[in-house]
Amino acid sequence: MAKIDAHAHLDGNGLDDEALVPVLERHAMRSISICWLESEESFARQAVAGRRFASAHPDRFSWITTFPLEGFGDDSWTRRAVAAVEDGLAAGAIGVKVWKNVGMELKDADGRYVMIDDPRFDPVLERVRTLGMTLTAHIGEPLNAWLPLDEMTVAADRAYFGTHPEYHGLQRPDMPGYREQVASRDRMLERHPGLRVVGCHLGSLEYDVREVADRLDRFPSFAVDLSGRVCHLQAQQSGVVREFLVTYQDRILYGTDMGWHGGAATGSERAEHLRGMDARYLADYRYFAGAGVVDAPEVGPGARCEALALPDRVLEKIFRANALAWYPRRENG
Repeated sequence: MAKIDAHAHLDGNGLDDEALVPVLERHAMRSISICWLESEESFARQAVAGRRFASAHPDRFSWITTFPLEGFGDDSWTRRAVAAVEDGLAAGAIGVKVWKNVGMELKDADGRYVMIDDPRFDPVLERVRTLGMTLTAHIGEPLNAWLPLDEMTVAADRAYFGTHPEYHGLQRPDMPGYREQVASRDRMLERHPGLRVVGCHLGSLEYDVREVADRLDRFPSFAVDLSGRVCHLQAQQSGVVREFLVTYQDRILYGTDMGWHGGAATGSERAEHLRGMDARYLADYRYFAGAGVVDAPEVGPGARCEALALPDRVLEKIFRANALAWYPRRENG
């Protein structure tokens, strides 16, 4: 089955990047590399890598751009942000990313956090819509991020927030809480009903597929990807998860959130990383397509769960067709 990883990250350090291609070929996989705005320098590097790989391997790579936040709110920011979106499209980007630094890091001149429903984003989001592009939105973090580490429901979150305390909401009482993050995203969807939006990481509603279903019912132009949150599905009742995936089979995109950042890595480290990518693709497909009990190590040590044995028509949509529908490729981008 031809497949698309609709949420990956190609850092663009340049060392041994071509080694990614055989991994994708083994799994009949296409990769969408999403730029995120950790810094202007890292974004520039990611964008160069996205363009380069999409040009060299058009059957294996696409990429998604983003826009600057520096100077947010000043007289020139809207013009610069819109120009970045337009430049991305001209360079071949198929979508535009907004990251969790909106709502969790970006502050106004008065020190208040800026949320994604701030009206100053409206001209940029409207330009994304009129260009026919898709907004890829990672707003907020998992509900676990507002719990103590030892109360988080999956081991993957305990590992991530243990090493990224800057996004551990429990340690950031000054920052808007989980419900505020999600509510701001929902208000943005309400204000832009014609904007096609893919919510990263199950739309930050990973803890309960019924919450995801509620948003998919309310917002017809909203879809979600599975990146980095398969373990949250595995932690829920398999029958409920299977019913959700079948019911919303047109609105769910496969993705992994795997990155390739190997510029400074040794040859053995890069090889181990590539083996990990290979194993992730195999394990995910077995969970969604297989039957019986499978390992779920990111839920916890020794954890296991029921595979979902999804019908072929559902697998084809989640693993390929939905990415093509929600990220349509254009002749000029």
